[in-house]
Amino acid sequence: MRLVHRRPLLAGALAATTLVGVVGVATAASAATGCRVTYTVSSQWNGGFGANVAVTNLGDPLNGWQLTWSFTAGQQVTQYWNGTVTQNGGRVTVGNTTWNAALGTGASTSFGFNGSWNNASNPVPTDFALNGTPCTGGTTPPTPPTTPNTPTPGTPPPTTTPPPTPTTPPPTTPPPSTPPPTPSTTPSGAEATIVPDPSWTCGRSAGIVPPPRGRLVFRATAQLGAIRDVGVTQYGHRRILDIRGGTITGDRINGTILTGGLDLELTLGDGATELEQVAILRTGDGTPIYLRSCGVAPAGESTVRIVPDFEAPNSSAYAWLNTGTYVGTRTVDTTTNTLALAVYDVSGVSPADPRVQLRDPAGVAHQSWDCLTGSGTRGATVFTETVTLGGSVSVGASKRGTRNIIPITGGTTTGRVAGSVLPGGADYQLIGATSTLDARYVLSTNDRELILVRNCGAFGRLVPTFEARAAGPYAFLNANTWLSSDPGSAPGGVSITFYERR
Repeated sequence: MRLVHRRPLLAGALAATTLVGVVGVATAASAATGCRVTYTVSSQWNGGFGANVAVTNLGDPLNGWQLTWSFTAGQQVTQYWNGTVTQNGGRVTVGNTTWNAALGTGASTSFGFNGSWNNASNPVPTDFALNGTPCTGGTTPPTPPTTPNTPTPGTPPPTTTPPPTPTTPPPTTPPPSTPPPTPSTTPSGAEATIVPDPSWTCGRSAGIVPPPRGRLVFRATAQLGAIRDVGVTQYGHRRILDIRGGTITGDRINGTILTGGLDLELTLGDGATELEQVAILRTGDGTPIYLRSCGVAPAGESTVRIVPDFEAPNSSAYAWLNTGTYVGTRTVDTTTNTLALAVYDVSGVSPADPRVQLRDPAGVAHQSWDCLTGSGTRGATVFTETVTLGGSVSVGASKRGTRNIIPITGGTTTGRVAGSVLPGGADYQLIGATSTLDARYVLSTNDRELILVRNCGAFGRLVPTFEARAAGPYAFLNANTWLSSDPGSAPGGVSITFYERR
């Protein structure tokens, strides 16, 4: 599973910059050449950006292609999908994969990538070339074969006198029309049932139905704080969106979104998305509701299909949320720094064709939906953290027990991981016969690395998992070989120590 990105997006960021051009395709001299390239900057954040590129062949069929362009402001491709990429300085070459090598006349293919930039300028490339032929502004007609000027026997040789110049220009042949791109053989994510990878089913292994097939329950807009890019971890490219409030509107539920939620977005190596989101809702009458959503999206889709799971007080007017079947959509608007949710009740709606099957890239670790477990004894101390906490939000008795949420407001760390605990996230405790902690938050080290923490399990058996940049100095944390102390009292919050596991 794979990839994602960071920090508050710059006000001038190019959230959806698109360049459409026509580039030539180098083929045999007798083949018509031409191509249309659409380059879209789909998102941009501090230090990084995502782009999608579509190529349409306007000439004779091709079997194998390479698209080249030049970055002029130091941009670098850091991760890609649906193509093979090499970069030498600013020069980028993208080649076909085995399954998209053939491009018939009018056929299209697409690929995407994430890249880095210098936060000053991210100009769109302008020198696209396909198989070495630069932009021509249209299709190039076939070059007629050269016929030797051999006189026919018995006829006089051709005169060397040129023909007279016509007084009027010959009629202009209209340029050939550009065929539309061939429709994708993959159904639109908005119309298809999405079948998740078995490692991340969201409880819908048979498929997540299109939300509009159900009945709208509510829409919500969450205001985002920081958007933090951890980088490529052991699972993929991780981006963490800090939820800082918002509003909910619907026929049966209205209210607000509270601070303390996190949107944990993972972009895989093939460009697909896996999402986990935790949020705290408060209805207009003051009822607190815990919302945890799982989501997926095919490569190239900016809207994530989510499966929301609600925990509302059993005694409240919103207890109906505990038993419904829901799906929805989640989108991020980087220009307004907001996150939009739409949730639908799909009770009675069965998965149906068309379907999009998702498969995680091979050879990559899978993230876990549930808490990890581990046995062993405590070894050497790795680091200690002091965490400051906000006022708790008690959902009360619900379908899984009594949910109590304690927002995290900051803190410090000392030891092999020295830095700070960033505000955002919470401990989403479940209190019952066996009380379980499930704390989610982010560390920022003194050398400016980000580490996503999940400390989870029953008291006395807490097992932490970390996500740090796989190529960074804290990659050792990505091994699941740690134990945690129970939270102990500290000024303004709690103190926790992490240990090597023997």
